[in-house]
Amino acid sequence: MIITFGLMLAFFAVIVLILQLTKRKDQSFTDYAVGGRSFNAKFQAMSFLNTWYPGAMFTAFGGLAAASGVISFYVLVYSLLTVVLMYAMAQRVWVWGKQFDLKTQPDLFSLRYNSKHIRTIAAIIGIISGIPWLVLGMQALGGLFQYMSLGTLSFSTAVILGVLLIALRQVWTVRMGMRGVVISDMAQGIVAYLIGTLVLVGLILWLIYEKGSSLSTLEPEMFSLPDFGSKEGPFYVFSLILTGTVGGWCWPYIFVRLFTADSVHSLKKSAALAMPLSLVFGSALLLFGMFSSVLPSVAAQPTDVWFLVSQEAGGVFLLGIAGVILLAASMGHIDGNIQATGAQIANDLIGNYRTLSHPQLIFVAKFGMVLLTALSAWLACMKLPTLFSLAVLAYQGIIQLAVPQFLGIFWKKGNALGAIVGMIAGFVTAITLEMGYVDILGQTYGITSGLIGLAVNLVIYIAAAYLVPHSGEEQSRVEALFRVSDSKSQSHQQIVDTANVR
Repeated sequence: MIITFGLMLAFFAVIVLILQLTKRKDQSFTDYAVGGRSFNAKFQAMSFLNTWYPGAMFTAFGGLAAASGVISFYVLVYSLLTVVLMYAMAQRVWVWGKQFDLKTQPDLFSLRYNSKHIRTIAAIIGIISGIPWLVLGMQALGGLFQYMSLGTLSFSTAVILGVLLIALRQVWTVRMGMRGVVISDMAQGIVAYLIGTLVLVGLILWLIYEKGSSLSTLEPEMFSLPDFGSKEGPFYVFSLILTGTVGGWCWPYIFVRLFTADSVHSLKKSAALAMPLSLVFGSALLLFGMFSSVLPSVAAQPTDVWFLVSQEAGGVFLLGIAGVILLAASMGHIDGNIQATGAQIANDLIGNYRTLSHPQLIFVAKFGMVLLTALSAWLACMKLPTLFSLAVLAYQGIIQLAVPQFLGIFWKKGNALGAIVGMIAGFVTAITLEMGYVDILGQTYGITSGLIGLAVNLVIYIAAAYLVPHSGEEQSRVEALFRVSDSKSQSHQQIVDTANVR
């Protein structure tokens, strides 16, 4: 226990030292919310990965691979497609962010649709949807602490200790904002996804040579996917991949990564760096889970595969390293969520209806982050049986931001009416189906409530674009807005002034 907790505390101390050494005073709310748009491709790539892949990857998806086999690879497929989307969005989103000083996802919605209220709606959906996942992330640390204690701590005590540790970590998130998040993401990402990949490869080799595990020794069911007649339905995997791909950039703490780069070139280069890193790490993790399924202990508790195999292969020391890796991944995801939510509270809720100075915006953001940390820590220490169901439900809701977001970025005709009504209708449809009409979902061949809501959302958005076309003034504004992002030179102030009439 001294070794496991000692390694974790040493890692935590290194992260705090890095943050202390890089601490500086923010000159504006832009500095605080998006790190002054100052990070190169390497920081961008690692920051994306450290936010995208939470600690639950090692338990939930490692466990899914151990229990169900190749179906788990859907997470890798949609993760890679999400990186492709980052490359596609980079030019327009970054240029709009730079030219119009955008700091949050709802900020971009407000600019594109020239609407004050869409900013509030998008922020509320994003904040509410993110809370269950934030609480789950904190609770996951309970399982980590219980294993690091070698079973001497009860789960409730382990959860409390894990929550206290991550709450302490938020002191630097609150003080330093996005700059602290991105800088720590680099160190945490190196541990979680570079060292983590090396450990995974080592464990795979151990399973092959010491336990005789191979793809040929796995049960045939490990290579099957849902089909007609199955409980999930033939379109289940398609729904998972599509939901994950379009939903990835709907999360506010992921989307804000598009604003922190120092240039479009850095953002696109970060996508090129993130792609192979994601491919190697994700493949290693899922293959590790599948190979581990031969162990009786893993078959009995697949979600504990990361801890069980690490301890069996390398004893207490390797178990401690596994704990450090999971902690590094967990901190990045939780920090990013809290920071993005605090910025939205200040910028898109309070600041949307009351003019605040830069110091006031920073204060409100910090206060919001403190409240969110306290609320999430309190909920994490409670036994909420429906929490995971709420988290799944939140994913079906958050993807309703995809229609106004992606069509708004790539299509000029969409308007505020279609964006707002479609987004709300899609959200209500998804939530209603998930909560009250489960029998209907059982007859959709695996198509999820979120995708049904997304279809309703899309129809309304497109219909409104043609039935209620832009006025001449709005058409000119949107045309100018797109010319800003398409221009090779970003010094066309007249175009900017025309577009910036929010």
